Amino acid sequence: MRTSTRRSRRLMALAAAAALTTGLLAGCAEDSDDGSSNEGGGNGGGGKTTLTIGTFGVFGYKQAGLYDEYMKLHPDINIKENVTTRTDVYWPKTLTRLQAGAGTDDIQAIEVGNVTEAVQTQADKFVDLGKEVDKSQWLDWKNAQATTKDGKLIGLGTDIGPMAICYRKDLFEKAGLETDRTKLAEQWKGDWGKYVDLGKDYMKKAPSGTKFVDSASSVYNAALGGEVERYYDKDGNVVWDKSAGVKKAWDVAMDVATSNMSAKLKQFDKPWDQGYANGTFATVACPAWMIGYIQEKSGEAGKGKWDVAAAPTAANWGGSFIGVPTASKHQKEAVELAKWLTAPEQQAKVFAKQASFPSAPSSYSSLEPAAATQAYFSDAPITEIFSASAKTIPTQYLGTKDQPIGTAITDIGILQVEQKGKSPEQGWDAATNEIKDVLGQ
Repeated sequence: MRTSTRRSRRLMALAAAAALTTGLLAGCAEDSDDGSSNEGGGNGGGGKTTLTIGTFGVFGYKQAGLYDEYMKLHPDINIKENVTTRTDVYWPKTLTRLQAGAGTDDIQAIEVGNVTEAVQTQADKFVDLGKEVDKSQWLDWKNAQATTKDGKLIGLGTDIGPMAICYRKDLFEKAGLETDRTKLAEQWKGDWGKYVDLGKDYMKKAPSGTKFVDSASSVYNAALGGEVERYYDKDGNVVWDKSAGVKKAWDVAMDVATSNMSAKLKQFDKPWDQGYANGTFATVACPAWMIGYIQEKSGEAGKGKWDVAAAPTAANWGGSFIGVPTASKHQKEAVELAKWLTAPEQQAKVFAKQASFPSAPSSYSSLEPAAATQAYFSDAPITEIFSASAKTIPTQYLGTKDQPIGTAITDIGILQVEQKGKSPEQGWDAATNEIKDVLGQ
């Protein structure tokens, strides 16, 4: 299918946005000049077996000292991490090497936005890890994302993105609203529409220059993150335009976009970052990995003003896997390393360093956020809130074009309404045109 110049430029922009988001999910990586870099955990040679790990962004394994720890436990192993900071560079490169059956790393990371493509088109290129591990270590829905129809598990779960609501309790107090996290969670429990209704109440007495929420797109993503059927059905058919989950999330987002409660910011753009620093919005739907992001962007001025409450429904945004390609020259050793890196004990260590929330529930009782993070978010029980969400997130039907379909709806459809004043019908039509283009229809 040929692509017009206009669409090429637009897709390049969308890919860059998706890459930035994924970098944040993996720990707020910074791009190098050429889009990739090599980080080793030690020198090779000396008769040692060198295992290479291909990742994107910052997975936290090196930062948490796991490579050094593993090499001390296994003196015959040397670990080298090959980091590609941009996922729009990493995944196409990885696909090419998988299909060629050569040039892959011994372990390859797979982002959740790409895992369905890997499962459906590259499963024969990965070792079946289900035969090597006790799958009960991971959340059922996490395993399901990386499992083929015939039961092959191509990747072991790393982090996930369980959802909560982060809110400025100082702004809530000025607006005359409840500030207690438990009582707030009860007010909007079970329905994102109730969360939006609270936004309407907030705007009646909103502190000058503030809005209730950062963007309608964030509400859309959060609401959709708890739906079983989104853009694909259980048989792999594209159903985005008929999906009850999409309609529900779209309607809630339109309620936000056509009101005065949104700051109308595009997530991950510079003005969004400045919105945190300036305190221009009172709430944001925040997966676990956003905790560190808020802390960084809001700065010292936000300490003790932010709090965390359970989201209206359990939802997930983000997460990754690591798999072992059949092209690995050291399959046995790579499988053992992959198992060790994703074991509950190691996931807890990465959480302590990077705030990446584990996909292994047995680690939840031992998770300890940094003391500074606890204080920043008003001593909210962060671990308990995210753990409760993680355990009840439904298994979702994912497809090969999930990411571009979602980006078309948020970055084209919703923004048409929110920032350009178009009607919801016009916004939907704009998203529809882009999605049909993406799907080649």
